[in-house]
Amino acid sequence: MSAAETKNDCTREIEVEIPADIVARETSGVIERFQKHARLPGFRTGKVPASVVRQRFPEDIRSEVVEALVPRYFRQEVEKRGLQPVSQPRVSDLHLADGEPLRFKASFEVMPEILVSGYEELRAEKADINVSDQEVEEALGRLREQQATYSAVDDRELRNGDFAQVALVGRPQSDEGKPVTMDDVVVEIGGANTVRDFSDNLRGARPGEERRFDVAYPDDFSDQRLAGKKFAYAITVRAIKQKILPELNDDFAKAAGEFQSLEELRAKVREQLEADKKRAAEHAAKDKLVEELVRRNDFPIPEALVDRQVDVRLERGLRALAAQGMRTEDMKKMDFSRLRAGQREAALREVKASLLLEKIADLENIEVSDQEVEQEIAALAKQMQQTPEGVRARLTRDGALDRIRSRIRNEKTLDFLYRRSA
Repeated sequence: MSAAETKNDCTREIEVEIPADIVARETSGVIERFQKHARLPGFRTGKVPASVVRQRFPEDIRSEVVEALVPRYFRQEVEKRGLQPVSQPRVSDLHLADGEPLRFKASFEVMPEILVSGYEELRAEKADINVSDQEVEEALGRLREQQATYSAVDDRELRNGDFAQVALVGRPQSDEGKPVTMDDVVVEIGGANTVRDFSDNLRGARPGEERRFDVAYPDDFSDQRLAGKKFAYAITVRAIKQKILPELNDDFAKAAGEFQSLEELRAKVREQLEADKKRAAEHAAKDKLVEELVRRNDFPIPEALVDRQVDVRLERGLRALAAQGMRTEDMKKMDFSRLRAGQREAALREVKASLLLEKIADLENIEVSDQEVEQEIAALAKQMQQTPEGVRARLTRDGALDRIRSRIRNEKTLDFLYRRSA
């Protein structure tokens, strides 16, 4: 016997009652298992009377009966009612007494009813993807920078535009962190990407000269290993070098790739810039379509789904920090409560967008073939330098294949919306 109550659009609460005879049978089974393994003074193993087991292990018996019956009858009840929980049940008001039914309440979240509307009228803005001559020349300039060479200059003082080849030792001015020692570092004096303290303190130095100074890195410094920290540096200038850019001519084009002339290289650069602009414009347009889709459709979101997406975003961010060299010890010191709160709004939008795209896919009969999933697995395998069979086995073991299929389906649905809106 059971009753159900709707708490809100996503939360359900059910009351479940398990008949007394079933509870008694499960209790007897648990006691029998205890009898087989219980070791008590004065009794041989396997010969402890049931009454003694009941008396000595009441809480353990109760716990095992609850763990055996509550999940099973919860599943039976939600299946009977056609409910699909998206969160673990929260059990309350548990009543278990000898000779009586086991009663409990369970609250959980389910998917809301989603009535998507307005997606047929969505329109994407057309961006200008024309490439100017100036943009082409700037790209060629970047190619020249990549092909630049460096030559040592005569003994003189460092000045803006020079490249100082230095050896450095940096000591953190705190109890945390280890000294940083580097024997061969190139510092561009006055460079846009050079920390200003380095340029200011090295400017005017000569080869063989040592400079000592402190650097306080801001909290938002790009290198998380240094962000918010203060270092005392001892830097020795080994050499002064100047950058030499290659001439922009046919020889440069041939050295840059399989091009016969500068004009051929220039045409290829323009083509690549146009392709990059087209991809960027499509990405931006799709973002705006999703933003408008979310704005037009309001419905409640299960907190369990938002929490999972927050986990995904945090994991992704921690992997990025680790790739930048941040240590595990430093990560453990982070305020994860604050980080989770900061990720919640974006996670909510992502979950809502995903649910809307899934609904549109249902309405438009958009499906994902096994071949498309296999292509994605092959791409992942190449990226991870593993075999497709190995990647597929791991994804199957982790239960990730359905997530991949769902992601591909959402991407196809967004492509559908973009083509329709163009």
